[in-house]
Amino acid sequence: MNAYRFPLAAALVAVLLAPAALAGKRAAPPPACPETRVEAVRDTLHGVVIVDPYRWLEDGESAEVRAWTEAQNARTKALLDAVPIREKLRARLTELLETGTIDTPRPRGGRLFWEEREAGQNQPVLYARDGEDAPRFVVVDPNPLSEDGTAAMDWWSPSPDGRLVAYGISLHGSENSTLYLRDVAAGRDLAEAIPNARAAQPSWDADGAGFYYCRYPEAGTVPEGDESYYRTVYHHAVGGAWRDDPLVFRDEKKEAWPQPRVSPCGRWLLVHSWVGHNRTDIRLKDLRDPGGDWIPVAVGEELAAEAYVADGTLYIWTNLGAPNYRVMAADVTAPGIANWRVLVAETGDALESMELAAGRLWLRYLHEASSLVRVFTPDGTFAGELSLPGLGAVGFVSGEWDGPAAYLEYESDFVPPTVYRVDPGSLRLTVHDRLEVDLDTSDYVSELVWYESKDGTPVSMFLVHRKETPRDGSNPTILSGYGGFMVSTTPYFSKSRLAMLEEGLIIARPHLRGGGEYGEAWHEAGMLGNKQNTFDDFIAAAEYLIAEGWTRPERLAIWGGSNGGLLVGAAVVQRPDLFRAAVCGVPLLDMLRYHRFLIARLWIPEYGSSEDPEQFQWLHAYSPYHHVEPGTAYPAVLFTAAESDGRVDPLHARKMAAAMQAATTAKDRPILVYIEPKAGHGVGKPVSKVVEEITDELSFFCWQLGVTGKE
Repeated sequence: MNAYRFPLAAALVAVLLAPAALAGKRAAPPPACPETRVEAVRDTLHGVVIVDPYRWLEDGESAEVRAWTEAQNARTKALLDAVPIREKLRARLTELLETGTIDTPRPRGGRLFWEEREAGQNQPVLYARDGEDAPRFVVVDPNPLSEDGTAAMDWWSPSPDGRLVAYGISLHGSENSTLYLRDVAAGRDLAEAIPNARAAQPSWDADGAGFYYCRYPEAGTVPEGDESYYRTVYHHAVGGAWRDDPLVFRDEKKEAWPQPRVSPCGRWLLVHSWVGHNRTDIRLKDLRDPGGDWIPVAVGEELAAEAYVADGTLYIWTNLGAPNYRVMAADVTAPGIANWRVLVAETGDALESMELAAGRLWLRYLHEASSLVRVFTPDGTFAGELSLPGLGAVGFVSGEWDGPAAYLEYESDFVPPTVYRVDPGSLRLTVHDRLEVDLDTSDYVSELVWYESKDGTPVSMFLVHRKETPRDGSNPTILSGYGGFMVSTTPYFSKSRLAMLEEGLIIARPHLRGGGEYGEAWHEAGMLGNKQNTFDDFIAAAEYLIAEGWTRPERLAIWGGSNGGLLVGAAVVQRPDLFRAAVCGVPLLDMLRYHRFLIARLWIPEYGSSEDPEQFQWLHAYSPYHHVEPGTAYPAVLFTAAESDGRVDPLHARKMAAAMQAATTAKDRPILVYIEPKAGHGVGKPVSKVVEEITDELSFFCWQLGVTGKE
């Protein structure tokens, strides 16, 4: 999912087809909205006739669809390029986004490895140093691998001794990595080049002689169309031929997502196999007995869990009997669920994750959507809580189990990412690295507010805005949300958000049901048959902002991407009167057919499937594409998608845009679509493309909401 958010607002009464006239210039009119033919396909699902007028737009490889897409892209770019504030926004975003990024280091064998992107670079570079104070050196730099900056390093994993790094490179945002091995000292790759290694998640043998990893099948080895499934765990010996790698584990469920994890001592191999969020099968193997059977830890149970082995103990982070999650433990020789004991009890705060480092258990909690980190000894004794700089978010904690320290990254709405080294005894935080950003944020404030959803459920929301913002309904406002897969909306530092704030925007981010801010119960209240709660929470947030005088419908826009794109699509068709504009990014919108494309069967446990009679009823009740009503005055909508997206097929954006273009009566509120070439779901997108994308979306909001850059 994309990691940035989008900007700006107010009510522009202008000439739709010649926005450049606002600047006193005469401009040629942009291309007219392309004609889209209707070819109705009728399906009968569980006794209900479903009419699909734009099924033909699903085939992204057809010449007709490509021509349609090119015409739509040309119209969209012509309109957005003519927005008067566009060049100001582009210049500011370029300045902000080129300031670079930093990352939490991972120590291995005395070396520290981390990613960092410097000003002017499209992609982060993997660096290392031999100790805390040693000079850094480049390990892998993907920037020279493509002229357009779209070659990305998707993941990387150093060997325990820090001698080698396994890393994945993909092109155009596809995330379909090829696995390479880099000799760190020599600065060159070994012979390995393993294809189909998307999210390979290598876990190394203790001696660094090989690793366990995941690979997808080659075309022709599984049924056609299933190449995105059957994820399989193999073992690779360094220097060997990848085709000879022995198969270690394949789940009988093709949609399962296995992940290997070797214990620090090298004796034990854990394989987690996820089917949706709340079904985790965990198996254990003693690598000293390679021919031995898998030992079931938790198989066939309805629970979410993640396990680690250290010093003969199995530690399990789980929601078993604890919707806010807790930590269980068992002896590694008797790891079955019947032998689990409570090590750290459930609390009123959601336990977001557990990491093991420096001989301690580092537990990250969420309290009202902000991070707390509590530290425990291996026997479950509370060792203390970290003194964080304020309300914000902590990234993952890294460190070797037998290492001298742990590392973590902290950020907030107004504090740039800062990496801390933490002493496991005193729990003292020392700044290891920080992102230097020369920005004055003293004029802005972030606050947490509460409102009631449709059914009376209290929902919290972050509001970020200028101090002394008037409550007179005049403020341009962007309401964004996600609400799914237990993903939490936490404080984070966004350079692009500063461009929005500088133009007078209010940024509103509610904690919708379906997310993880308040534990598993909160997640389950917004999934499957409860998904409408997510949309109700979002709509109620808009109503709250209007009722409290922060904004009004003409100055309110909404944004969401991926699952958040589904959210925006549902909000637009359910309450078109409530918003002036919407950006709907890489969205799921045809919820009756979504599971047929790319990797989307992985999401059936979250949404359901129209193949099931009961689940069909849920999906049909809200599927945005099936609720577009002709003769409706819809908000202006910009649908964005990506040609190389390996997660969400751009067919959703194409079909929904066609349906809304035919249906809307609001001719001053255009329905636009842009399918980005050489781009994917967002991972690995070069800075140059990010700047262009955010500029497009900010320009669209400014145009529709009346932000001229002169306020």
